[in-house]
Amino acid sequence: QVQLVESGGGLVQAGGSLRLSCAASGIIFSVNAMGWYRQAPGKQREWVAAITSGGSTNYADSVKGRFIISRDNAKNTVYLQMNSLKPEDTAVYYCNRRYSSPYSWGQGTQVTVSS
Repeated sequence: QVQLVESGGGLVQAGGSLRLSCAASGIIFSVNAMGWYRQAPGKQREWVAAITSGGSTNYADSVKGRFIISRDNAKNTVYLQMNSLKPEDTAVYYCNRRYSSPYSWGQGTQVTVSS
């Protein structure tokens, strides 16, 4: 049974930083490209960042230069370091597979950036 558990969200002032974690179980984590996604109130879920099994990364233009995605295959965990946060980054953040059909979505972790 696939399980994705996101954590690390919270309330932060604009310009601040947060580090999100996503622990995966029930999958062969190391072979999967993984991504972070977010959904703001009243908006559709959007892709934010991705990392391949080989460690190559890609970012949405809105977060490029501010967010860093990484992974630890030994811990079956993918991370999102978020710097220089803006109010428009406020959303529920999720992780899931990238470039393939998504697994069942986890609960996500709420990130709120105050101005």
